[in-house]
Formats: sequence, C-alpha cells, structure tokens
Amino acid sequence: MQTPIRGLRSFCFAAKSLSFKHAAKELYLTPSAVSHQIKQLEEQLGIDLFQRQTRSISLTPAGKNFFEAIYPIINMLESTINEFSQLQQNVNLTITLPEFFASELLMPKLSEWTSEHPNINLHMDTLKTRKELTRQSDLSIILSSSKPLDGLATELFNLEYIPACNKKLLEQWQNDHCQALNQVPLIVHKARPWAWHQWAEKVGIDDFSPTQNIQIDSMFGVARAAQQGMGIALIPLPISQSWLDEQWLYKLFEQPLTTKDKYYLVQHGSSTANHPLDLFAKWVINTFRQTK
Repeated sequence: MQTPIRGLRSFCFAAKSLSFKHAAKELYLTPSAVSHQIKQLEEQLGIDLFQRQTRSISLTPAGKNFFEAIYPIINMLESTINEFSQLQQNVNLTITLPEFFASELLMPKLSEWTSEHPNINLHMDTLKTRKELTRQSDLSIILSSSKPLDGLATELFNLEYIPACNKKLLEQWQNDHCQALNQVPLIVHKARPWAWHQWAEKVGIDDFSPTQNIQIDSMFGVARAAQQGMGIALIPLPISQSWLDEQWLYKLFEQPLTTKDKYYLVQHGSSTANHPLDLFAKWVINTFRQTK
C-alpha cells in the first residue's frame, strides 16, 4: 500500500489540534486540501480516523490509536530529514498570547530578541480571550487569576486597574471627578463586568450610580475607546503604562483596583530539552517579570 507521507503529516497535525483549519495553517495548505488528504488516508486504511461535526472534529478510538502509533514515526522522520537538509536551518517556535500584551509589551521589545537569534522563527497567535487558549503552541502567555496547571508556568506580574480618560474629559471634569463617574459612560472589558463597582467600593465612593456602561471584548478596544473620548475606562497597569507616558490617556483617580489577575508564561510540549524554546522563555522572563 502506497500511503503518501503528506497524508500522514496532515493527519498528525489535525489530530494534535483537532482542527483542519489549524493544521492547514501549519502546513501552508487549505483546510479542504487537508480534509481531502485525510479522507484518502481513511479510505486506504479502511477506518474512520475522525468524527466530523458541523464545527468540530474529534478522534475516533481507532484514530486515537493510530495517532499514538504513527506520530513518533512521523516526528522521527521529520527530525532526520531536517538534520540532513541544508535548506532547513531555522527553528520554529509557536507562541499564543493576549493581543494587548503583544502590542503594548512584546512588540516594542521583540527586536532585541530577533537580532540576537536570527535562526529562530517566531509564529505568534494573538488572542482576545482566555477561552481561545486551546490552540496548540510551544509557549503561551496567559492572563489568569490562578496559576495554570498545564505545562511549566512562571509568574510574570500582577495587574492593577486604574480609571483613565483622554485630556478633554480630564479638563472637563477636573473639579468633580466623582460626579464624572455618574454622568460619563464607563468603559470596561466584558470579562470583568463588575470591575467598576468593585473599584468604587474599594475607593469608598458611596454615591456611585453610573448612567451608562460600555463593555468591549478587547482591552485594546477599551483603551482606544477611552482615548477617543467615548468615556472613562478601567485600564490595566503596568501593561497600559505607555498610554499614560505618551499622554494618550490620563489617570482620573490615583487609587487602583488590585485583583488576582496575573500574567503567566507557560511552556508546553515535551519534557525533552528544547534549547530554542528555553532561550525564548528565559528572555521573556528576564524582560517582563517583575521582582517582588
């Protein structure tokens, strides 16, 4: 039986991520091409490898057994080819992280890393919510209220939330900041719908009756809405510090809301030594971890 290697590779990528779309992205193919290759493989084997639903796939028992048997062989074959190939000199690392962390912290510093490690390719997926962190990756940066249990997790820093607005609103309400909270729209990330009330309770504002609440599913969207004068936002520090330094936003109050939210670096994957992954993880920790 002549089973093409590409069909086996497509199957392994799809089995790891449980997504034809993600496998296609990793293999630089279309999802339909991946699906077709796997269908051909199933016909050659005479078994169903996946259960296909409308928006998801899962391994059949036979598919799970086949993956456990074939993946080490495919992995060893690719490692051997890479070892002898003169065209495959670069190493690839896949990172998933929140989009606000990527834009405000990682990107301004990343040139330091890339200039020192030109032979390591970084593939980054930026995410809006924690629910998206099911994607396959070598390393993740996660915002969580508790230490992640999967992989090797290292705490980077915790977050505080501070009320901020643009210069026009600051000047307009400079004589009565508390009254502004009841007349100006209050902006918050939709993952923390009660954050404004928690902040007001901590600060001791008794007359807190906001007239309008705006929830946005992106922290970048929260900060941008405040910058454009849509209202007063609770923005996270220290990750939003550049917005204050550049005077795109101004603190309306000095008192922060301290939460259990912390950023963690999580290394996934095998327990074997991975020098490029260890190098990048060490750089992230040294660059962004706050000393206690």
